[in-house]
Amino acid sequence: MRLQRHKMGVEDFELLTIIGRGAFGEVRLCRAKATGEVYAMKKLKKSEMLSRGQVEHVRAERNLLAEVDSHCIVKLLYSFQDSEYLYLIMEYLPGGDMMTLLMRKDTLTEDEARFYVAQSVLAIQSIHRHNYIHRDIKPDNLLLDKNGHLKLSDFGLCKPLDCRALSTLHEHEPGSDEEYREPMPMDIEGGRSQPSTREQSHRSQQEQLQHWQRNRRMLAYSTVGTPDYIAPEVLLKKGYGMECDWWSLGAIMFEMLVGYPPFYSDDPMNTCRKIVNWRTYLKFPDEAKLTLEAKDLICRLLCDVDQRLGSRGGDDIKGHPWFNGIQWDKLYEMEAAYKPEVNGELDTQNFEKFDEVSSQPHPSTRSGPWRKMLTSKDANFVGYTYKNSDVLKGMMNSPIAELKKKPQPKRPSIVSLFDNANTGVVCNGEDSGHAHMDYSGRQTDESHTSSFQRKSQVFHSGENGRL
Repeated sequence: MRLQRHKMGVEDFELLTIIGRGAFGEVRLCRAKATGEVYAMKKLKKSEMLSRGQVEHVRAERNLLAEVDSHCIVKLLYSFQDSEYLYLIMEYLPGGDMMTLLMRKDTLTEDEARFYVAQSVLAIQSIHRHNYIHRDIKPDNLLLDKNGHLKLSDFGLCKPLDCRALSTLHEHEPGSDEEYREPMPMDIEGGRSQPSTREQSHRSQQEQLQHWQRNRRMLAYSTVGTPDYIAPEVLLKKGYGMECDWWSLGAIMFEMLVGYPPFYSDDPMNTCRKIVNWRTYLKFPDEAKLTLEAKDLICRLLCDVDQRLGSRGGDDIKGHPWFNGIQWDKLYEMEAAYKPEVNGELDTQNFEKFDEVSSQPHPSTRSGPWRKMLTSKDANFVGYTYKNSDVLKGMMNSPIAELKKKPQPKRPSIVSLFDNANTGVVCNGEDSGHAHMDYSGRQTDESHTSSFQRKSQVFHSGENGRL
């Protein structure tokens, strides 16, 4: 009960190496002080979320992670907040991401690609079943555990679908996608501004691969990101549904087998034009030796929405001939196609290295253009707190929790105090302190459980527990 009441905070964790940094915050390794378990801590700045219109995205990410219980997606252990930041404590997957693997290997064999595309299908299906669209499927968000099995992560752009409505979404929220992609000019669909002839026709597969790899890491950590995996209907804002995630998977499969995405260009705007005009630009280089089944699957994912494989559900994709022989129900039990090198629970060699940035003093929330918004910003994140019940059970069995289970002497009553005084026994009152402290030694907030329940109800006010 005390573990359930304990209000988690950043002080409950030892902060370790930074393994990711983006426009809104950072991800770092951390260790829980109570159990010694190692996790990944995602830290997001509230003021950035508010000023860039990302509040709904943050809520959707937290709700999806708390709601979807699947071995195909990264597990959320805790979420909490302080006055400046939001925190997500997730399982740490030390194998790195698919982007790093592709940069190391250039291309995958069809057997290797088949394994990871199949696991990606299961992961995407798991969120679609809960009526969520990811919208940002890309190699950076496909993480590998220590055994090389894939899990989907980073749901900051996921969108919940209303089951009562049509299966498409229309973008109308102000500021909802400014950080997702650049604004499209009027001539994008017509394609009047085309890639250079050299880029379009004369680069060999190896030259294109080298050029892509030089720019890949920089694009991954830019505020705009890379549009290479975005479906055309998303770029054109024509309304889109779950099918956009299957387009993204098709682009990733192409990259796995060829070495670079199908519509890569020096200029991200030209990439967008290529995607919208995919009939002209979807080509397989002569040097790439792909089977007919592999080419067919890619072409059936990178096509119009109404013809796209997966538009009726992921089972259509599973039935494609390229997956013949895959045991879908045993995919996460078999040996992975690639086993990353991992030396211990704190090993971060499979992630990019980031320098520690000395903390700058936070600007006063009582001054500046965001003064009014910042003073009430916490109201936008009511109910963000979450604790995974499985973790609480584990903590109950941890060595520290076991010590707390040992029977403690009863707190002395007034009668016993007088009796002890009469018999010359001195009571030092040490045990009485334990009755008011939680397992970490901080004062317990007796009203926290009820307030947590109220916050959860506010946060899950939408249908099926989503906003």
